[in-house]
Amino acid sequence: MTKLTQFSHGAGCGCKIAPNLLASFLESDFVPPADARLLVGNETSDDAAVYQLGDDDCIISTTDFFMPIVDDPHEFGRVAAANAISDVYAMGGRPLMAIAVFGWPTDQLGPDVARRVLEGGRFACREAGIVLAGGHSIDAKEPIFGLAVTGRVRRAHLKRNSTATVGDVLFLTKPLGVGVLTTAEKRGLLKPEHAGLAVESMMRLNTVGALLGEKEAVTAMTDVTGFGLLGHLMEMCDGSGVSARIERSTIPVLEGVYEYIDLDCVPGGSQRNWRSVASQVTALDDQQSALLCDPQTSGGLLLAVDVAAATDVSQLLRDASCYAEPIGVLRSRASDQVTIEVAD
Repeated sequence: MTKLTQFSHGAGCGCKIAPNLLASFLESDFVPPADARLLVGNETSDDAAVYQLGDDDCIISTTDFFMPIVDDPHEFGRVAAANAISDVYAMGGRPLMAIAVFGWPTDQLGPDVARRVLEGGRFACREAGIVLAGGHSIDAKEPIFGLAVTGRVRRAHLKRNSTATVGDVLFLTKPLGVGVLTTAEKRGLLKPEHAGLAVESMMRLNTVGALLGEKEAVTAMTDVTGFGLLGHLMEMCDGSGVSARIERSTIPVLEGVYEYIDLDCVPGGSQRNWRSVASQVTALDDQQSALLCDPQTSGGLLLAVDVAAATDVSQLLRDASCYAEPIGVLRSRASDQVTIEVAD
């Protein structure tokens, strides 16, 4: 069987450009035209753009694509599509349709493999109740697949990553560790009992986001992807003007992850992510930083919840078969700088 990961230098959301480097790319003196209907742009590094169409009707627009993180073409297509659709759910919305972003090394991989990738994308779209309605393809040196997704949300249900408040309780709906497990698999070190754990997590849609969008007590939401838990929590804290304390012992982790970290199955993106946040996070050992900065592909939703409604939201997550235990709390800042305390 053709192993797709041998054709890519990176893997999944681990291909993302580091947050601090990306910020330097986006620096500009350009002043965009004012448009009061653009409710969410790129000012707070949110998951998608949101444009208001009517009094309470908004359109969500997002795109996400990357190189293979798994070897099976159909699974790669499903993972990449689920990851892209997740941005709509992270805004509290529901997807409407998608179009494909597809790059293919036509001189190295045949059309049968390409078809299986696209079929995987169609499968994920069908799970989300939408169609893959078209797209654009190029001849590329490495396989690339993803989606541009259009979604819809009522303005009252719109969730952002920058609207959390002091005292909110933090939840994470999926376990961490997909970057570590996929690295172990690529190096031939993954044990049979751990095979499939990462891909099953990545292929699972974050449909619960649409239900969370209906909850006023959910004050902020984002999905955890290439910047790792600490990177995306840092974005939430920075945009919301708060700091955070998280409890490492309550953070969900895929089985076997610590074992593979000790075997140095750590993606390069983990170190890049740690360098971006290290000055604002309490001291961590190598194992802790590798886990909390592990690049997640199609990761879970990170949400901030009014403490008074934490029990109700926990039950909603449990009913949706998501991880439902709090992982931390948001605090007031002691200075202008965000700080994240990681407690045992």
